[in-house]
Amino acid sequence: MIDLYRLMKPAVFRVDPETAHGLTIRALATGLTPKSCRAPDPRLAVTAFGVDFPNPVGMAAGFDKNAEVADAVLGLGFGHVEVGTVTPRPQPGNPKPRMFRLPADHGVINRLGFNNQGHAAMRARLLARKGRGGVVGVNIGANKDSEDRVADYVAGIRAFADLATYFTVNISSPNTPGLRDLQARAQLADLLERVLTARDEIAAGGGRRVPVLLKIAPDVDDAGLDDIAAEVTEKRLDGLVVSNTTLSRDGLRDLATAKESGGLSGRPLFRRATVVLAKMRLKVGPDLPIIGVGGIDGGEAAYEKIVAGADLVQVYSGLVYEGPSLVGRILDHLAARMTRDGIGSIAELTGRWAERWAAADPNA
Repeated sequence: MIDLYRLMKPAVFRVDPETAHGLTIRALATGLTPKSCRAPDPRLAVTAFGVDFPNPVGMAAGFDKNAEVADAVLGLGFGHVEVGTVTPRPQPGNPKPRMFRLPADHGVINRLGFNNQGHAAMRARLLARKGRGGVVGVNIGANKDSEDRVADYVAGIRAFADLATYFTVNISSPNTPGLRDLQARAQLADLLERVLTARDEIAAGGGRRVPVLLKIAPDVDDAGLDDIAAEVTEKRLDGLVVSNTTLSRDGLRDLATAKESGGLSGRPLFRRATVVLAKMRLKVGPDLPIIGVGGIDGGEAAYEKIVAGADLVQVYSGLVYEGPSLVGRILDHLAARMTRDGIGSIAELTGRWAERWAAADPNA
């Protein structure tokens, strides 16, 4: 797969990024894409928020926005896939073009704006795959023109509580005006209270108690991180996803493309996102599960994310530059490092270097 993608990559990069993504989804939907034959390594298995993951590497939200190819993604060797972000009503997102590659930086800028087909379309697809197994998280959001955005998140809980392995409440996209305001403490308290109440009401009525995670931005200052940690702890949230894309443009070489508005992902995000991850690990303690996202494009980056405090990791933009074999190479690297260092499980690595990463300069 490595050589095949490298042969195809120049042609892929001549196509608009969003068009290329659509073609990738279509190819995966055919069922003809390669499947991983890798035997599970028990050392790489992770249990987090009551869910068993065969390995720590997942597909981040944003790739399979409408749950069209969840099983095909799992078939590539991922330990889980997070579908969405999905909003109650379909919405087209922001005007095109709205995705931009930065090849010199191995980065991507997007201002998609939660383009998706809505709850009903996703629910139909998840119902169709019910019983097939695999960890499928649902990333929920709010419509841009919603009069009560918190109500949209509650609607997401109610729409997918019988189908989602876990939920991620996404309040950190920079591409929906005002969305990140929900990270402020008073608004976050209201959001978490209403979302968790809906989840618990469903469980009390005989449904499954679905874990709820919160996805935060990498641009939150230390005081804001303190507030988030306090609310997450007080509300007994099940976990965190750290982090979404950044508005920072520090250190980029592709200065022309860097002027595009939107969230930056890929390699330039790695350091900033990992520093925030480590800070949150120290603030919430060793037991709260954290999924580390942002800039993972190889095995060593995944390893660093874990020792900074992640129980699980997710990739997306790295696949643009490295191809679908990235997941296998990450798993091979983690297994090799664990063998070399005499490590028996991912849990033994999680947070090992959190203090070191938390003290690092995110802009270095």
